[in-house]
Amino acid sequence: MAGTTSRPAADMEVFSHAGQAIGRPDLIALDATTYAIRFESMKVLSARGALLRLLSEGRVAVGDTVIDSSSGIYAQALALACHELGIRCRIIGSTTIDPVQRAQLELLGVELEQMPPTDSLRQDQDRRVARIQEILTAEPRVHWMRQYHDPIHDDGYAPVGEAVGGALAARGHAAVTVVAAVGSGVSSFALSQGISRSLPTRLVGVQPFGSVTFGSEHVDDPDMLIAGIGSSIPFGNVRHTAYDVVHWISHEVACSGTVDLLRRHALFAGLSSGAVHAAAGAEAGREGDEERARLLVVPDTGHRYASTVHARHGDVRPLTDYAPRQVAEPDELVLPWCRMEWGGRTAPQPASYVPGD
Repeated sequence: MAGTTSRPAADMEVFSHAGQAIGRPDLIALDATTYAIRFESMKVLSARGALLRLLSEGRVAVGDTVIDSSSGIYAQALALACHELGIRCRIIGSTTIDPVQRAQLELLGVELEQMPPTDSLRQDQDRRVARIQEILTAEPRVHWMRQYHDPIHDDGYAPVGEAVGGALAARGHAAVTVVAAVGSGVSSFALSQGISRSLPTRLVGVQPFGSVTFGSEHVDDPDMLIAGIGSSIPFGNVRHTAYDVVHWISHEVACSGTVDLLRRHALFAGLSSGAVHAAAGAEAGREGDEERARLLVVPDTGHRYASTVHARHGDVRPLTDYAPRQVAEPDELVLPWCRMEWGGRTAPQPASYVPGD
């Protein structure tokens, strides 16, 4: 049985804004060598850290307006940070923003413009970027946050990574493998960089099929509904050379991982976390190093998938039914799960970001 810990009431931290508490993570030991860093909403750290830097450099002032494109999660994070810091927020939103998210954004004072439905993720992303550029042409004082391309979004994660690295070193671990979904590229890179100040670190990225980011755009997964990971356009904040291993995981495997994560470890999380859990389990069998810790990055809760995944757990196959196929090149990728020794390669051509795009 796992041990229990408690914090004396006198040590309880008092926050001055809800966003500060929502962005604060918990480090949870899943077993002797496996840990999860669990967030209620990870991107709050990223948005808040970026805004604080912009304020300190005088690039944004209280009362100014910032704008960005989002599928929903970053929109909520930016809205919370803007609410705390007295900055106006505009979001050009994806079709995936649901009515609950929309209501939260409106109550936080966000000016939300949601794109019409489309069958193409690339078309949705292209429309959002084009609309932002129209607004910036008409209103040049609006600041574009550029969550996908501006490395200022690393700032909020660096202190967390340093704290995690120190905590794992204090528990006797000699090295750590960070397993994280790759969306904009910020959290996995910045957390692993922070951890590496205390411990040697390997970075394992998790991707859906159909994403250009690591070259899987030629493999279609029609059921893929993971929000916030993968992309049909290049992201400047994905530092490809930082990744040692990449896993491509299908919707069905991610569902199995999500259910298994709750059943085995009581972590109620979304599909990206389920995919990370699957990848971390596969990596554990390869390393054979009892002193190396594995850190799963769990970016938010599972509410978005409660009815479509968790409530249908009886229809989900056991995670043990799956294992990754080892590939040497992205053109060998096939559903439902592949693993590749990425080895710090540069971006594949479709994912090469040119500043100004």
